[in-house]
Amino acid sequence: MTTMSNSDFAARKALRLLGPDPENWVPDCPGIDHNVTIIGGSGSGSTFVFALRRAGIGRVTEIDAADDEAHAGVWLTRARMRTLRTPKHLPGPELGIPELSFQAWYEARHGAAAYAEIDRIERVAWAEYLSWYRHFLGIQVRYQTKLVRIEPVAGFFRLHLEVNGVPLLETTRKIIFANGVAGTGGPYIPPILADLPRTLYAHTADAIDFEALRGKTVAVLGAAASAFDAAAVALESGAKAVHLFVRRSAIASLSVLRVRDYPGAYDNYPQLPDAARWFQAWHFRQAGTAPPPNSIKRAIAFPNFHIHLSAPWKSARKLGDAEAAAKGERIAIEVNDDVFEFDFAIAGTGYFVDPTKRPELADFAQHIALWRDRYQPPEDLRDDGLGAHPYLGSAHEYQEKVPGTAPYLKDIHVFNPAGLVSFGLPVGDIHSIRRDVPAIVSRISHDLFFEDWAHHEARITGDIAPDFENSLYAAAVWKQPIEAATR
Repeated sequence: MTTMSNSDFAARKALRLLGPDPENWVPDCPGIDHNVTIIGGSGSGSTFVFALRRAGIGRVTEIDAADDEAHAGVWLTRARMRTLRTPKHLPGPELGIPELSFQAWYEARHGAAAYAEIDRIERVAWAEYLSWYRHFLGIQVRYQTKLVRIEPVAGFFRLHLEVNGVPLLETTRKIIFANGVAGTGGPYIPPILADLPRTLYAHTADAIDFEALRGKTVAVLGAAASAFDAAAVALESGAKAVHLFVRRSAIASLSVLRVRDYPGAYDNYPQLPDAARWFQAWHFRQAGTAPPPNSIKRAIAFPNFHIHLSAPWKSARKLGDAEAAAKGERIAIEVNDDVFEFDFAIAGTGYFVDPTKRPELADFAQHIALWRDRYQPPEDLRDDGLGAHPYLGSAHEYQEKVPGTAPYLKDIHVFNPAGLVSFGLPVGDIHSIRRDVPAIVSRISHDLFFEDWAHHEARITGDIAPDFENSLYAAAVWKQPIEAATR
């Protein structure tokens, strides 16, 4: 028996002992295609499919705009780290079933000793595990399916899709956004780069041709993990030199996960008062996003890598025609009192959150309650970026800015980093699965059940054939008078 079949055998046995998936208990509604539509075909979306299945909720579909499995999510595309940034022991898509965990999958292939030796999970191994998880559980992702627009209708949503470029209209009762870091906003491009042609810079969210940077001098703006990872890949691809610019006097060195990811804070954080949650989010932003030490070590291993501290960019421009004729097409960047010239720039500047900037939400974005609508911080704690985050309910649902104006918002659940202020962690990553996936699935189950209460009331109290007839026990019924039995 091969190691692959050993792994599958153990997982299949665990599912057999768990019992069969419940039958779909949600009644069909005329004109409704799906009970739940999940936007995003990577690990989070597939975890929701499995969790909903185990909750007895059928007619669930998962869509992704990517061409295929290899291009969905970030692990084989925009992610450039060698290992994941989260500890290997965190519970994740297995949803409490050990045999479906990464550890079980990895040990079946490489042995327990090999798992014990790794500090962090290799990125490519994680992608392989998610592929196994998806295929083993029979989770079907509809690739080449892009969500263009959500149209609210009484009791459901019309989804305007493009399937391989062809328009398609479908309907759904519930929506889950499990679509990653750009899911409720997009890559943040600093205004200072606005006048540069796109041929001279990229964001870390882009598909960067690093081989084209061989022999080139590259500037990296930012000091979070993605910036260091991009710098390292450029150096590994043969860049002549890479200069990383940090506006702070030091690189952030304390991860929010290390201080908040313990059971007390993790489980109870969403119940904190608004003032406490806002302060924690503000404090996190002030401290900065810390890159993992191994991302720093990977870049500084190259002698042609240079870090500039306290070095915000004053300007960035393309060299003029006369300069370009002599030096080639390059960028001139003014930093403090110095001017540097580079062949290419990479913005490792993260992502912004703003529902009003998402075209699929255009029909109703103005009705979504944002943090700035619900909480006004003291002047010294103001942060416009945090204020644009949606003010999510306990099951990650959008809420109305004005009660009664958009009741359908409660049927859209957000499982992506837009939940940072409301939930205290970068939602959508591995560490948020254990707490937040069950909460969202539980709410969806609750809502679907009570929306169809008339159906369920008839089902559980109506005329139902008995499990057996009286004849089953008739022969054992005592027929003698009581006094005769006591003589």
